Amino acid sequence: MSASELDETLELRLTFDAQGLIPAIVCDVADNAVLMFAFMNKQALAETQRTGIVHFWSRSRQALWKKGETSGEMFAVQDLRVDCDQDVLLVRVKPHGKGNACHTGRRSCFYRKIDGQKLEFV
Repeated sequence: MSASELDETLELRLTFDAQGLIPAIVCDVADNAVLMFAFMNKQALAETQRTGIVHFWSRSRQALWKKGETSGEMFAVQDLRVDCDQDVLLVRVKPHGKGNACHTGRRSCFYRKIDGQKLEFV
């Protein structure tokens, strides 16, 4: 399938990388805030679709990871989207628990901005 055909097809043809992973950007369906970024493999995607709760592949633990399994900060999938190249997922969610995505207890993992060569909390 050519690139232009891939841009317009309704056929799911996800592109996983050499490690069998696809990037997944997670945003809050209520306000489109980007909450976190992680990777999914085929198993994580299948579990996400089957359960309606976001699952990822943990590269550090080399294991399937159900978001919020220990923290209670789960994400209920509202819809799954794919980019034009079918190599990135956008997972639109409704957060459960306190609504925190980050392991630090913050709503989003993106809580610092780059200011020159230093970071600033936002």
